[in-house]
Amino acid sequence: MEVLPKVESDKEVAIDEAEEDRQDEVNEDLLKLEETLCNIQITPTPCSLPERAQEVDLSQYPTSYKENSPQEKLLLAIADNFCCQYVHLYPDRKPLLLSPLNECGVQKFVSTTLRPTLLSYPELYSWEGCASFVSEFLSLEPLDPPIDLPRHLYSPTWLMQTQRGSCFDFSTLLCSLLLGAGYNAYCVSGYAVKEMCLLNQSLQECPLLVTHVKGKATGQKRQVKKYSVKPPRDLRSGFEQRQEERRQADAQAILLKKQQEAERLQEEQERLPPDPLLGLRVHCWVLILSGNREVPENFFINPLTGKSLSTTHKCFLGIESIWNHQNYWVNMQDCRFGCAEMNFDLGDAVKWEYLLYGTTGQSLLLIPDMKKQQEAEDDEEEEVDEPKVFEMPPSWVNQINISQQDMETRCPGGMKVIQYRKAKLEKFAPYLLPDGLVTRLTSYSDLDCTQPSTVKEWYQHRHDHLEERELKKTSNVTIEHFRPGRSYALKSHRYITMTPETERQMDFYSHARADGLARRVEMPFEMTETFEDRPDFMYHRHVVFGKRVKVFGPSNTEAPDQGQRPLQKVVERFNRDRSKPAGEDVAERIFLVSEDRIQVTYHREDDRIIPAWRNFIKPRDSGDSQNPHSFTPQMASTFQVDPFEKPSKNLFLYEMLVHMMKEEESVALRVKESEKEVRAILGVREQEESSIELHISIYNTARNERARCHREALERTAKEERLQQEEKELDFLAPLLAQLGDPENLTRQAALQLRNDCLADLKQRLIDKANLIQARFERETQELQQKQQWYQKNQLTMTKEDEDEYLAYCSDAMFRIHILKLRLSRHKDKAPQKYLALDEKLRRDPRLANHL
Repeated sequence: MEVLPKVESDKEVAIDEAEEDRQDEVNEDLLKLEETLCNIQITPTPCSLPERAQEVDLSQYPTSYKENSPQEKLLLAIADNFCCQYVHLYPDRKPLLLSPLNECGVQKFVSTTLRPTLLSYPELYSWEGCASFVSEFLSLEPLDPPIDLPRHLYSPTWLMQTQRGSCFDFSTLLCSLLLGAGYNAYCVSGYAVKEMCLLNQSLQECPLLVTHVKGKATGQKRQVKKYSVKPPRDLRSGFEQRQEERRQADAQAILLKKQQEAERLQEEQERLPPDPLLGLRVHCWVLILSGNREVPENFFINPLTGKSLSTTHKCFLGIESIWNHQNYWVNMQDCRFGCAEMNFDLGDAVKWEYLLYGTTGQSLLLIPDMKKQQEAEDDEEEEVDEPKVFEMPPSWVNQINISQQDMETRCPGGMKVIQYRKAKLEKFAPYLLPDGLVTRLTSYSDLDCTQPSTVKEWYQHRHDHLEERELKKTSNVTIEHFRPGRSYALKSHRYITMTPETERQMDFYSHARADGLARRVEMPFEMTETFEDRPDFMYHRHVVFGKRVKVFGPSNTEAPDQGQRPLQKVVERFNRDRSKPAGEDVAERIFLVSEDRIQVTYHREDDRIIPAWRNFIKPRDSGDSQNPHSFTPQMASTFQVDPFEKPSKNLFLYEMLVHMMKEEESVALRVKESEKEVRAILGVREQEESSIELHISIYNTARNERARCHREALERTAKEERLQQEEKELDFLAPLLAQLGDPENLTRQAALQLRNDCLADLKQRLIDKANLIQARFERETQELQQKQQWYQKNQLTMTKEDEDEYLAYCSDAMFRIHILKLRLSRHKDKAPQKYLALDEKLRRDPRLANHL
C-alpha cells in the first residue's frame, strides 16, 4: 500500500519535466523565428519627385457630364450661330442663356439640362407638391451681379447633393419634376422685382394666416304664413331716428378717416426705398401652359417660394426667353408694361422665335381633339422631299433620385425659417426635435417682430395624438387639438392653467364615447356639458357648484365625497322624442339641490304656445331614497295646457317625485364622474408633457430601436453560425493525420509529433512569406533605380509626354515600395502572435488536449 503513492508521484514529476521541456522548445523556436525575421531588412531608396499642380478629380462624374456627344456638339454650333444672329439683329438686348457651363466646366445647352422624371412619391404627382418640395429642399444663392446671367447651370443631380443653387437651378429642378408629372412646363428667363429675386417675403402675409372666408349664402326669405300675428306698431319718432342715424354716420366717417390715415402712415413706414436696378434684375421662374393635366389657364410658379402667380402679376417685369426639354424660344413681344399683355402661343413665329424647327414650333394652344384631327389630316397629305429636322439630343443628366430621408428632411439641415410681415414661420423635419414639432408660426403685433402675440405649433408622430397647439400671449390662453384615438376621445382643450376647477373648454369625439359627450365647458363654480346622439335624447347639462365648507377635525380618507364641490343646481335639457306625446316628453328638468326642489318642463305641442310643467318639493327625510317618504298634495304643483284634461292623481305624483329623487342621485353621481374625468385628463396631460414620446413605425428600421436591435441580433447570429460552419469544414490537422493513416485514437508520441510538425510547418511558411516580400521589395527598388538612371541620361531630350509618363511611373513605384515595407513590418509583428495562437489552439484541440 505504501509503494503505489511513490509510483504515482514519480509519474507526475516525469510529466512536469516533459511539459517544461516542451515549453522550452517552443520558446527556443519562437526566438529563432524572431531572429530570422529580424535579419530580413529593407532600405527605402529616396526619390525626389517634382510637384504637380492640383487638378479636379472628375472620375466620380459620368462621361456625359465631362464630354459632349456629336449631337450635342452640333446643337452647340447651332446655338452659337443663333446667338450671333440675335446679337447682330438686336444689339440693344441682353445676351441669351443658351450654353452655360455645368459642374464639370463643360458647355451644355439649357434644354438638355432638363431631365423629366416621375418619382414614386404621391406628393410629387401634382405641381403643388413639386413646387413645395423644391422651395423647401434648396437654399438660394443670389446671382452676383444681379443683372447678369449665371455662367454655370448645374444639373439636378448636383442640386440634390449640395441643396444650394440660384433661381435658374431652382427652375431647372422644378421643371424636370413637372415635365415628368405630365405638365406642359417651361423655364422662363426674364426680369422681376428685387423682393422676388432675393426671396424677401417680409412684406407679404403668411399663407397660414390668410383666412379664406367663404361668402355666406344670403338667408332665405322667411316664409310668411297666411294667418300670422302682425308685428307691433313702431311708436318711435322718425325725426329722432334720422338724427341718430346722421350722428352715427358722422362718427363712422370720422372713424373711417382716422383708420385710412393710420393705414396710409403704416404703408409709408413699410414702403421700401426705390430700387436703382428696377427692371434689370435677372430672375428665372417656371411657366405652365394650359391643356395637359386639366390645367384650365396659364400661370407662373415662383420656384423660390413654391407659390403660383398669374401671368399678369406685377412682380414679373419682362421675359427674354423660355425653354423646355424639346426647344428654345426667344420672346419678340414688347415688355414695357410687364407680362400683362403677353401672348404665350409659342407656335406664333412673330411673337416667339424658336431655335429648332420641327413639331415643337407649331401652335401649342390647340385643343387636344383639334390636334389629333390636324395630325390625321397631315398624315393623309402626301409629303414630298420633306427636309430632315434636327431633334433635341437626350438629356445628359442622370436619373433624378430622391431618397426617403430627403423627402422627410426636406429643408437643409432639417430646419428652415421664413420671415413674413408680422410673422415668422419655422419648419422642422419629422423626428428632428424630441417633442415632434414640425412647424411653428409666431405672429407679432409690431412690424419689427419684437412683441409676439400668438404662437401656433404643429406636431407629428406623438403618442398623445397632439396635432396643434396655439398660445395667445395677450390672454395666456392655450388651445390644443388632438387627432382621433387618444384616451377619453379628447378632441381639443382650451385652458389658461392646468389646475383643476379653473376656466377651460374640452371638445370630444362624441361618436367615440359611450355617453355621446361633445363639449365640456368648466368655470370655477359652473360646468356645462353638450351631448350628441344620445338614446335618452339629452343634449345639454348645466351644473352650478357651491363653495366648499371647511371641516375642522381629523381627515376622513374613506369619505367618497371628500374634495368634491357641493351641488347647488343641475339643469338638463332633452330633444323631442316623437314616440311620446308632447305632454309626457320631458324638455327640461331642473334639480335645485340647495332648495330641495325639482322642476320639470315638458315639450310644447304643435298647436300650443306654452308648455306644461310640474314642480316638486322634496320631503325633509329625503336623504335616503330607498325608504318611503311622507307625501302631501302641497309638495307638487302642476300646470296643464289642456283645461279639459283630468288632473293627475296623488299616487302618480308621488311615484314621479320618487323617480325624480332617484334621478337626482344618479345625476349627482354622473357629475362627480365628470369631475373625476377632468382631473384624470389633466393628470394624464401633465404626465405626457413631462415625458414626451414619439411614435415610430415598425417599418422604420432606421429609428425603431427595438426593430434595429432585433435585426442586428439576427445578423450577428447568422454570422456566428457561418463562422462555425467554416471552422467545421476547415480542419488544419487533416493533412498530418492523413500521413499517419487517420487513426481513431492518438498516442502520446503521435500527438507530440503532430504538434511539432504543425508548428514547424507554420514557422517555415512565415519565413517563406517574409523572404517573398523582401524579394519583391528588392526587385521594385532595382527597377526604380534603373528608371532613374535612364531619366538622368535622357532628361534633356525628353518630351512632355515622356516626362509625365516617368513621373507617373515613379509615383506608382514609390507607392508599391511603401506598401511592401509596411507589409513586411506588419508581418514581423504578427508572426510571433500567430505562432503562439497556433500552439494554444493545438493544446485546446480535443484530439490532442489529453496528451498535451
